Amino acid sequence: KEEKIVTKDEFWNIMNAYGSHIWPAQIIFYAMAIVLIGWLFIIPGKLPNLFAKLFLSIAFAWNGVLFFLTIAKDMAGKSNGNYINGFLFILVAILFAVDLVRQKMQFSLPTVRWQKYVVLSLLVLVFCYPVIGLLSGYDFASLIVPGTHPCPTTALGLILLILALPYVDRLIFILLVFLAVPFTPFLQIAKYGFFEDLILLIVGLYGLVILAKNWKLKVE
Repeated sequence: KEEKIVTKDEFWNIMNAYGSHIWPAQIIFYAMAIVLIGWLFIIPGKLPNLFAKLFLSIAFAWNGVLFFLTIAKDMAGKSNGNYINGFLFILVAILFAVDLVRQKMQFSLPTVRWQKYVVLSLLVLVFCYPVIGLLSGYDFASLIVPGTHPCPTTALGLILLILALPYVDRLIFILLVFLAVPFTPFLQIAKYGFFEDLILLIVGLYGLVILAKNWKLKVE
């Protein structure tokens, strides 16, 4: 029986081609993400929150349109996974954009000490995606970074949503957990050998636990 999804070699060829097409956008998005996270934590307030949501909206739209529906559209092989993922990423982008007006979500570090350290540790891991790539021998154009690639973008989005609990858009949270948890250990990690996505899986599982813990809290 013919397999619908791409092989490991095809997966990495598509990833490398995508990276070459968008270079040097990876550097721009990576630098923007670091600056925005630093701004959010060092000088918290409405303005950095707005820019963080704007960044996430742009990043998810980028991945939905350019990655899944355009340059890396063959990633799903003979299945319709690229259209499904593209739609989900664009939907998340729209929901983050809507919250620019609603201003329901405000990102801030948890007051519980252990949760603060967990979140900061997870953020460091997410920003280590390209570092792991460099240590693995990737060239600069093939580095996988938050903003331009779906997995670290999903992980970064989830961490920021954790910072917004309990005043969080639960639909976005559930969508990102869905993107992070069920398929990651079987596809990206086991089939394609993309071991960096252990980071995405850990973030997704932690997000699922924290969301469940906060689910019954009453929010307006």
